[in-house]
Amino acid sequence: MNDWTDSRPTRTPGMSAKDEILARVRAALSVPRRDAVTDAADVPRDYQRADAKQEVRTAPEKVRDVLVQRLEDYTATVHRTTAAAAPEAIASALARARSVVVPSGLPAPWLEGIDSTVVVDDGSASPHELDEIDAVLTGCHTAIALTGTLVLRGDDRGGRRAISLVPDHHVVVVDSEEVVLGVPKAIERMASDPRAAWTMISGPSATSDIELSRVEGVHGPRRLEVVLIEPEPAPEPEPEQAPATTEEKTP
Repeated sequence: MNDWTDSRPTRTPGMSAKDEILARVRAALSVPRRDAVTDAADVPRDYQRADAKQEVRTAPEKVRDVLVQRLEDYTATVHRTTAAAAPEAIASALARARSVVVPSGLPAPWLEGIDSTVVVDDGSASPHELDEIDAVLTGCHTAIALTGTLVLRGDDRGGRRAISLVPDHHVVVVDSEEVVLGVPKAIERMASDPRAAWTMISGPSATSDIELSRVEGVHGPRRLEVVLIEPEPAPEPEPEQAPATTEEKTP
């Protein structure tokens, strides 16, 4: 810890105001600043952390609801589905695409219902060649609910950065286990591979000119669709049958 003190020189008889001011300046410069970080113990720890109460205790379904709300605020289209119905939802999102580029490690069921021409990216396609492809389908590493951000890792599921930037239509499949509430938890997940190439997406590409006219598709895909795979709903309990009653007959 630093040994900062608030001691100041006192004015003595015969000391001018100028001398007093300069003495105070010299005293202030001779000790570390109050906010100087000189040791690990000096680092403030009052920021939100991955194990914060809000992150740990918020129900997963509420976290997913926040994610959907943020994504829709960014004009993204969200398809909420289950693992069994995910291939149908993916095919529906890509229905208008003539061709789609995908990373090499996507689960096979995700591709079963796609009628488009599927191009498995091997890293050799140039930006001009990718520009001729209508859409891209990728997985997701982490989805941050509070910011509506999708985090893609540059691997065989998220793909290299170029394929998520050049095609005009991006479909991202997000599993419920990949959804977190805040940024600290997302950073904790990303820290498992700190050397990876990460792409963070918050809605479709958009910018504004000097007259504040919104323009989409300048720095990336113009359309973003998210297929959110949620747990199967719990079966509804069967209604209890009232016990049969017997009528008493009087003689």
